[in-house]
Amino acid sequence: MTPKKPRVDYSKFSHRTHVEGQKLTCDSCHKVPSKNWKEVRKADAAFADVSDFPEHSSCLNCHRRQFFARERPAPVICANCHVNNSPRDTSRYLFPSLGDVSDPILKRRELVSEFGVSFPHDKHIDVVGLNLPHTGDNSSALFVNVSLQEKKKDATPASCPVCHQTYQPQGNSSEEYITKPPKTLGDNFWLKKGTFKTIPNSHTTCFTCHNADSGIAPEAKDCNVCHKLLVPDGNQKADFDQKLAADMAITDKFILARWSRRLSAGAFRHEGGEHPDLSCMSCHNVTAFNTLDPQTMKVPVRSCGGADGCHITATSDDGGALNFELDQKKKDPAFVCTKCHVAFGRELVPEDHPKAMPTPKPKVNPS
Repeated sequence: MTPKKPRVDYSKFSHRTHVEGQKLTCDSCHKVPSKNWKEVRKADAAFADVSDFPEHSSCLNCHRRQFFARERPAPVICANCHVNNSPRDTSRYLFPSLGDVSDPILKRRELVSEFGVSFPHDKHIDVVGLNLPHTGDNSSALFVNVSLQEKKKDATPASCPVCHQTYQPQGNSSEEYITKPPKTLGDNFWLKKGTFKTIPNSHTTCFTCHNADSGIAPEAKDCNVCHKLLVPDGNQKADFDQKLAADMAITDKFILARWSRRLSAGAFRHEGGEHPDLSCMSCHNVTAFNTLDPQTMKVPVRSCGGADGCHITATSDDGGALNFELDQKKKDPAFVCTKCHVAFGRELVPEDHPKAMPTPKPKVNPS
């Protein structure tokens, strides 16, 4: 007897089913640009974008039965795009690509994207530069210019702040923590402002260069060049403690998303200490980046040594944080490293940590 196929939950749209199973291309459903692209962003901020869900005609060829199912208050398939799933309210969610659009009326659906973005950092690092000062408003459009001049290798490339700015920086404020810490905090860890960097949440910056008028490939209609279906990796470990985040009352969705994906140092603060004065390239080897493989973007521990020692020094007496914590771990395997780590500090010392320590120079006996 042939087993019954599992019941399909049509309230949960799957790109994988349509791309891999039905062999549909992106433009089978998505039209570039969408009809409403001049409405979702106003005046000069508007650009030809994929800014709305596909129209019903894209779905009806295959899903006519689900569209006209006798389900109340409305067919469940409608819940993929429509807010209240009711014939009395036809409003749709904000389309996921509109991360830079803020509207108190329009609602955003909470979902985990099935896609990763394939972005070649090495091709952009020397040709894209910031053309306007950043205002601190992450929702504003950024304009970029192209330069073929060789950049100084010891300076941060001008392209980095086009896409990555310090998120919720402390700046000149006296408040350094995201949430109020307990009075008994002492030297214990508590998440501070300026810990994370932003990442693009829309096509705004990309389509400044990649559009039909510029002729720079890929064009806006070439969705599959950048957007790739991800293979779920259940073994990916992050230096993140969900309970600790809850105890800190961290509710910011961007912070939780970025923190839960940190594979290197969960406590690292971009705005902390001398970090803002360092070149991004001091820690990030962008030529090795594959944005679809998080392991290629891990920050090597040797970058914490820096040219002047910083957190890795010749000896523990010279003040290196890694030196101190490795010494403590040798004395007591139960010691928890907290200078850089949130969850990983309880585990065994990784092989690359001792290897990052400088080799002591042999003592020269006076003749």
